[in-house]
Parts: sequence; C-alpha cells; structure tokens
Amino acid sequence: TLVNRVISRLVQAIRGKDSCFSNIERQSAGSYYERVKISEPNEFDIMLVMPVARIQLDESDDTGAYYYASFKRSPKEKGWLKFLEEDGKLSAFKMLQALREIIKQEVKNIKDVEVTVARKKAGSPAITLQIKNPPSEISVDIILTLEAQQSWPLSTQGGLKIEQWLGTKVRRDLRFRPLYLVAKQNKREKVLRGNTWRLSFSHIEKDMINNHGNSKTCCEADGPKCCRKGCLKLLKYLLEQLKMKHPKELEKFCSYHVKTAFLHSCVTWPNDLDWQLGDLDHCFQKCLGFFVDCLQKSQLTHFFIPQYNLLSLEDKARHHFLSRKISHELNNGFPVFHE
Repeated sequence: TLVNRVISRLVQAIRGKDSCFSNIERQSAGSYYERVKISEPNEFDIMLVMPVARIQLDESDDTGAYYYASFKRSPKEKGWLKFLEEDGKLSAFKMLQALREIIKQEVKNIKDVEVTVARKKAGSPAITLQIKNPPSEISVDIILTLEAQQSWPLSTQGGLKIEQWLGTKVRRDLRFRPLYLVAKQNKREKVLRGNTWRLSFSHIEKDMINNHGNSKTCCEADGPKCCRKGCLKLLKYLLEQLKMKHPKELEKFCSYHVKTAFLHSCVTWPNDLDWQLGDLDHCFQKCLGFFVDCLQKSQLTHFFIPQYNLLSLEDKARHHFLSRKISHELNNGFPVFHE
C-alpha cells in the first residue's frame, strides 16, 4: 500500500513535468509480483514503461542483448530531441537523468511518508527509492523501460524454446507481445557513453511463471497443484542466503541467474507430472543440479537470446566457488536454511 501510494504520486508528477513522459505507465516486475518472494516484501521493482514510435535497433556488441536505439522518423513530440545524441541515438543516460531529477524534486513534496532517492549505483539501470517503514526500510527500484510495438530482434529467434512445455501457440502469442528495452549501460562498450538499451523480457517471464502449467489447469482453483513456484522460491532464497554469507565472492550473481536456470529446467522437464506438489524436495534438487552443471561449465544461456551466455568466462573462479557452496548445501541437508 505504501509503495503504491508513493509510486502513484510520482507517476502523476512525471507525466505532468515532461511531455515525453506524458504516456508513462507503471508496470510491476520482479519476485514480489511473480508471487515468488520468500522473505519480507521489502524490495520492489517497478518498471516505468514509455511507449515509443517505431525505433531502429542496432546491436552494440555480440551478445544480442544490448542495442542502440534511434527513431526511424523524426518524432512528432519535439521534446524527444533533447534526449538524442549528435548521431541521432536515443541516450539512456540523458533520459534517466531527466527522470531522476523529476523524482528527486517530487520526493521533497511528499510529506506523509519519509522517502529518499538513493545514490546512483554505477552501471545500475534503476533509480532506487528508500521508503522508511519503521522498524524497517523498503527499497523500490524504478526502471525506465521503452515499449516498442514491433517484431523482436533476430537474436531472439532461436530462444524461448517452450514448444514442449507451454506449446507452439503460446510461444507465437508471446513473441507478438511488445518489445521492452531498459536503460542499461553496456560495460563492453569501448567508450562508455551510457546510450545503450538492453532487451528486457520481464513481462513475458512474469506471464510464464504465473501460467506455468503444461496442462492449462495447473494450479488453478480446481486444478492439480504443482511445485514449480516453490522450486523457484527456494532457488532464490538459497542464493540470497549464500550471498549474505559470502558477499564479496558472490557479488556478481543475482536472482536472474537462478530464474534463468529455473526456466531452462521447466523446458527440460516440461510435463506437470514432473513437478508434483509432493515432490518439491526432489524437484528443487534437480533444478539445483542443473544450475551447478551450468556453473561448472561457465555456460548459462539467456532464455530468450541463445547466443548470450550469462556467465562470463573471466569469472570462472567465482562460478566454481558458488558451485562448491551449493554442492556443500545439497550434500549436507542445506545447513544455510537453518542458520
């Protein structure tokens, strides 16, 4: 309730302050909204989605995930011009800066709740709010997202291999959904200008996680229940606990790694019978086994972009460290859950 109150206020202010942002819509992403949060709901991800007219996308590296965006035709709304670089590229950095300024100003006018804007984290696409909610604090990541009604880039063609799991028709329907791009710095750029955008599929992931059954009635009111969400919760929780124990060694890992491994597991074991509610323990260990295997090979393929490996080869030592920690947990009845 608190988060909704603050965000609604901010969205109104943002729409009124800059004509480019006048169509901005909020969309919730992340584990709380996928109903797979385990601990206190103290972290929220909110996407601020901006519809854009047809944009031209040019790959900024060989991952197939990062792009430069430019308008195919000069935008009707002249306010956009201030966000363009000399070469016509749409600058994620300039847009984030403008959004951040509006939010910082508006936060000062909120009197009934104590809200502050956290300091900028290098390379993070989010504007983070801290909301005081005694005795604790809630953090909200606001992520600027472009929404383009156009076909997905070529790099996604061989991804989303869900035919055996959710069906060919579902795959086709999902690929007709709009394309999302989040303002994200590509660290592999020779000169870091901050004008790259990364493909985002969080709206599709949320959909698949909420409608996860091979049969259409899985986990519905009168349908059979499965343990898929339970597995994802445990995977995220295990990583969270291990990160708290080894913050330095595991800083490069995030819940997206285990979420991706989980989605691949859903494809590897596509049938609802593979995920019966009573088999949570066994299924969780199967998913973990799959993830450990990825860590040992330093190869975790992005679920939507098959050429993109989420585990960079220069971090092999870190991958092996995490795989050893997980194997230790697996073989000893998960001591970290009881600490």
